[in-house]
Amino acid sequence: LRLFSSRRRLVTLWDPLENESSHKVIIEDIVTRMQDDKTGGVPIRTVKSFLSKIPSVVTGSDIVQWLMKNLSIEDAGEAIHLGSLIAAQGYVFPISDHVLTLKDDGTFYRFQAPYFWPSNCWEPENTDYAIYLCKRTMQNKARLELADYEAENLARLQRAFARKWEFIFMQAEAQVKIDRKKDKTERKILDSQERAFWDVHRPVPGCVNTTEMDIRKCRRMKNPQKVKKSVYGVTEESQPQSPVHLPSQPVRKTTKEDFRKQRCTFHLFFSFSPNSKEPSQQRVKRWGFSMDEVLKDPVGRDQFLRFLESEFSSENLRFWLAVQDLKKRPLQDVTTRVEEIWQEFLAPGAQSAINLDSHSYEKTSQNVKDPGRYTYEDAQEHIYKLMKSDSYARFLRSNAYQDLLLAKKKVSVGKDMLASLSTS
Repeated sequence: LRLFSSRRRLVTLWDPLENESSHKVIIEDIVTRMQDDKTGGVPIRTVKSFLSKIPSVVTGSDIVQWLMKNLSIEDAGEAIHLGSLIAAQGYVFPISDHVLTLKDDGTFYRFQAPYFWPSNCWEPENTDYAIYLCKRTMQNKARLELADYEAENLARLQRAFARKWEFIFMQAEAQVKIDRKKDKTERKILDSQERAFWDVHRPVPGCVNTTEMDIRKCRRMKNPQKVKKSVYGVTEESQPQSPVHLPSQPVRKTTKEDFRKQRCTFHLFFSFSPNSKEPSQQRVKRWGFSMDEVLKDPVGRDQFLRFLESEFSSENLRFWLAVQDLKKRPLQDVTTRVEEIWQEFLAPGAQSAINLDSHSYEKTSQNVKDPGRYTYEDAQEHIYKLMKSDSYARFLRSNAYQDLLLAKKKVSVGKDMLASLSTS
């Protein structure tokens, strides 16, 4: 650990030409020692704020002092530099700022959970980021409001994943439901740790992305005088086999089998279009897998609603859809919409009264007094179970569903393209 005793050695340790995994091992050893109370780690405490408490935080000055004392660093500037490098990797992060750097003052910091450490080699995808941002918009917390650049990222991702956005929204809803069952303090800590994880992998514009791999980082500088002679033999033997010296493969002519595969690909693509009003047989079959498949398919919901209207029992589904719509409404419209849903489905003498058990009704009545996007969550869950056990089963046995299931596959788009492929 005396590697950190001078500026020159500190820079050498973080040379991008060195092995990056060894850097992370050293960092994680330091971070582990910081959190170890038995060996004199950084004091972690809960700080009282104006109307709340801030759990499990340390100050930037405490981290700098610990680094100087335990790593034999004499210059405070070196300790701040080292701490900033550790923060840039996401092991320590400020609780009220998206910029991952260390300041030698009273700024509050929190340690990252080992699950989110870079050594786990977890490179998230854009769909994961979309789910995270979507989840943030569903929670009425000031600390979870999106920054300007995050709102722009969300809008861009929504355009990019327009065809699967409903799936992303449902994933976000499921995660929010799980998070609400956790303790308030635990949830606050986890929210900040998840935010810091994305600050590393999707940093603020203008900040360096420390997770990006550069060709210079992957290159290994070796001293030719220390290379074994056997390596030269391997190089000489493999040189003629280099792809540069091999002739290119001849171009294969397209066969009828290739055209047949292309036709199948186009057929599957067009038949599974979510915007098609004439569902294919494959889509109709999926409705029979579970009620979720029906509800997430716009055509499936429409067919399910028509069936229930024919039996004069559509109020449960209409209530469920109204609550889903409520979760997507702007915050300024939520209070009005909550009252409208109550008057239509739950108020005494409501025109489309639904059947709730006493426990769900009592809890929903209390929630209405403090309206929010999730006021009717308990009632919606109860109605979902009722539809799944009764209405959905009757829908699958109905003539309407059986007629759709046995209908001939129809492809309304790309007919001319398929015809041209078949004649080629």
